[in-house]
Amino acid sequence: MGQDILINWAPHETRVAVVEQGAVQEVHIERTLERGLVGNIYLGKVSRVLPGMQSAFIDIGLDRAAFLHVADLMPNIAAKHGNGRDGSPSGGGQKSANLLQPDPVLPIEKQIYEGQALMVQVLKDPIGTKGARLSAQISIAGRLLVFLPQDAHVGVSQKIPAEQRESLRRRLLALTSDLGGGFILRTNAEDATDQELADDIAYLRKTWARIKDAAVRLPPASLLHQDLSLMQRVMRDLVGAQTQAIRIDSREQFGELQRFATEFMPDTAPKLALHTGERPVFELFNVDEEIVKALSRRVDLKSGGYLIIDQTEALTTVDVNTGGFVGARNFDDTIFKTNLEAAQSIARQLRLRNLGGIIIVDFIDMVREDHREAVLTEFRKQIARDRVKTMCGTFSQLGLLEMTRKRTRESLAHLLSEVCPACQGRGEVKTARSLCYDILREILREARAFNPREFRVVASPKVVELFLDEESAHLAGLSDFIGKPISLQSDNAMTQEQYDIVLL
Repeated sequence: MGQDILINWAPHETRVAVVEQGAVQEVHIERTLERGLVGNIYLGKVSRVLPGMQSAFIDIGLDRAAFLHVADLMPNIAAKHGNGRDGSPSGGGQKSANLLQPDPVLPIEKQIYEGQALMVQVLKDPIGTKGARLSAQISIAGRLLVFLPQDAHVGVSQKIPAEQRESLRRRLLALTSDLGGGFILRTNAEDATDQELADDIAYLRKTWARIKDAAVRLPPASLLHQDLSLMQRVMRDLVGAQTQAIRIDSREQFGELQRFATEFMPDTAPKLALHTGERPVFELFNVDEEIVKALSRRVDLKSGGYLIIDQTEALTTVDVNTGGFVGARNFDDTIFKTNLEAAQSIARQLRLRNLGGIIIVDFIDMVREDHREAVLTEFRKQIARDRVKTMCGTFSQLGLLEMTRKRTRESLAHLLSEVCPACQGRGEVKTARSLCYDILREILREARAFNPREFRVVASPKVVELFLDEESAHLAGLSDFIGKPISLQSDNAMTQEQYDIVLL
């Protein structure tokens, strides 16, 4: 399946879209002031150890402390750091960072201590109120390999066919047996030559040497290594044999990418193309329009059916509806065809919106078992194309399909949007009449507690208008009951749910 990669660059923001068969499949956005942290390596400082949670908070220089679980430590850190058997530092807390590795059998309080310097890598960006998720198991990704400097493991990507893995592993062992550290061969290295692998190994070891040197020179809470920019990661991770062209609309960044590609992936350099047309590259391929649609709850299907996608703190729900689709011979076929189309669209929306965590899909109920199996097979086929790890169950007794998709960065909606100040994320606001009655009740409470000369209601124009019209009798009745005048003041800056009651 042919693929185009579009790169729209500006000093403040880089946007990348992956287009297949004319449809946008993925959108990646990196803002200069909000650049993601995943892959960054820091010299952290243990600020708090939590034995009850078997975890620790690590200061890496961000606004919020980051989170490290005992499962993300490595073997033998306690001995190498010179910790006593009771977990107390016996070597004065010398700054040797984490080139040192913990024992997963020991509780975390026996392995690290407050104030300790520890080299860590970001696994997940901070999301909402949660700090970044860390690992002390450092990995450095290259074009063909992933380097594990603290491990001796040599492995091959599970996405490579099983019959090829062992021969590839033997080749990799022959190249790395005398070097120390571990390596994992990535999927795109399946056909790499020994020289290409050797070049990638040299690049990764040189990078690790720079990181170790920085860990000795810099103070705790320092950045030791920053992951590649979005454009460079795209070149490293997204470009493959199916990529027809990589179009970029910045002459300066085009030159930078050419130099990067020439050094690290020369086969990719000829696919780079500078977009010079009058229309912006995102406009030419309708990417901006797709981004707007991806922020909507509703996704229309070509058949007339539609999806409703809702993100919550705990999970994402997808509801499939037939809508106006009546084209099949009978109702069962109508439902089946809608669900098949929905399976394809949902998989694309998960990628496009970068939805992660637990996802519940409510397909339209199907009576026939063969229809259910066909829809499940199609859905699994579509999500298998996803570069992000996914797991899909079967239909539950209630007809729901549960799945998970690994979450490493914020979703497109969280990146581009914020909670509505009017409804606070509920998606709806109280009616003007409900606000009128809230105000009447509050005036009555205030009248019992205070004795002002007058009450003044400051509210949105719609609420004030209702008080002057349909609710005027109730307002006048309350004024007579409390024996105080009540005046009204309209404020265009107030949302419908905002109001003030001023005691004069």
